[in-house]
Formats: sequence, structure tokens, C-alpha cells
Amino acid sequence: MKKKLFTRNFLLLIFGQASSLFGNSILRLALSMYILDRTGSAALFGGVLSVAVVPTILLSPLGGFLADRMDRRNLMVLLDALTGSAVLLTALTLSWRDSISPVVQLLVFLSVLGAFETPTVQACIPSMLSGDNIVRGNAVVSQAAAISGLTAPALGGFLYAAFGLLPVMYTSILCFFATAASECFIHLDRRQPSEGGRLLSMVRQDLSLCTKYLCRERPSVLKLLLLAALSNFFVMGAAAVGFPYLVRTVLGLDARYYGAAESALAVAALGGSIAA
Repeated sequence: MKKKLFTRNFLLLIFGQASSLFGNSILRLALSMYILDRTGSAALFGGVLSVAVVPTILLSPLGGFLADRMDRRNLMVLLDALTGSAVLLTALTLSWRDSISPVVQLLVFLSVLGAFETPTVQACIPSMLSGDNIVRGNAVVSQAAAISGLTAPALGGFLYAAFGLLPVMYTSILCFFATAASECFIHLDRRQPSEGGRLLSMVRQDLSLCTKYLCRERPSVLKLLLLAALSNFFVMGAAAVGFPYLVRTVLGLDARYYGAAESALAVAALGGSIAA
């Protein structure tokens, strides 16, 4: 018998992801605009974004390690609650001290949390669904991310241009806490505690198994990963830094135009994926 895809657990996960992705999108757009407005330099802007993404690169393997061994529901709730709390603390700091350093610290902290959240959410889908529904569930999660990419930049750009940074931050705070609250009602099978051992040795063992799988068992997957990394290195970096700099500094347009342009890029990306 074909099992139901949109179960209560899966609907709660989708709602949480839509809310979290929307909050993340409007927040990151507003923070990027704030940094660019304060510095006016493409070099400084690119340097800040580069520093902020380093924790995600370094800690993502540890995020997968924790997702395999901890209670995934509790981990998701903790990460979203920490995200909302960090944004709230930064907003309160900016309300009495206008400075760029709290924003940079927030971007780095969000990068750290993102390294743990993404593998945890992805690992929850096989725990909720089975068979062909796993593929369909992943597609639904991707569509939720695409919809957020279509709507959030335009709305975030409008809010930032009309009201400034703080209202956007408070909107994202509501999104993160709503996500954490909805995730509290997700029920997953309790995971058996893993065998004891030293943390570093377990991480090393996991990385060894992953390397063996990619290099010996599935080298084609490794080639695809390297190709994606190469394209991201040359294309995404230039787009993430050059595109907002051109819109805001060179053309002198406000954040509403940049948000609308980001939404247009999301439409193009969605169309390209459908065509492919």
C-alpha cells in the first residue's frame, strides 16, 4: 500500500523550513545591504562574506556527525532557538550602538549554526518517510526553498529600503522562533545512543568512511561534487559580491531593486532546473 506523503510530521517540517528559509533570506539580504552601505567597498564587502562562510566549510562534517548521533528534533529546535536569540541580541545591540562589528559577528555565528542545521534537516526526511516518498519529500523541501527564494528577497529589499535594518531583523526573529515552536511537535523515533568513544576518533572514523565511499565506491559522485565546487568558486563568489555592488554602488539603486533582482534570479534558476 502506498504510504501517505504529507503526514503530520512532514507538514510540520515543511512549515518550519519555509519559515526558517524565509527568515534567513530576508535577514541575509538586509545584512548584506547594511554592510555594503556602511563600507561602500567591494573588497571589504567580499572579505566580510568570505570570513562568514568559513565556519560552514570547516564545520559541515561535524554537523553530519551530530545529526547521526543526536536527537534530530531536539537539535533542530535548539539551532533555530539559538538563531533567533542571536539575531535578537544583535538587534538590541544595534539599537543603542550603530556599528558594523555586531553584524559581522552575527554572520559568522549564523554560518556556524548553518553547518549543523542543513545536514540535520536532510537527515530527518528518511526518518519520516520511506520508499519513493523520500525522493518526493526531498523534492517538496526543495520547492519550499525555491518559493522562499522567489518571495523573500523582494520583500526583504522592500522592508530594508522602507524601514531599515532593525524591522527586518525583528521579522526574521519571529520566523526563527515560529520554526522552533513548530519543531517541538515533530515526533521522530528515538535514536539509540551511539557506542562510547573519543569524539575525535569517531569523527575521524566517519570521515574515513566518507572518503572511502566517494573515492572508491562512488567516484562519479566525487567528480560531480568537484565540478559543483569549481563552478561555485568562479560564479557564485562573483555574483554574491559583484552583483549587489553593481546594483547599490555603481548604479545607485536602493535595496528594493536589488531584492527584485534577486527574486528574478531565483525565477531564472527555477526555470533552468525545470529545463534541465
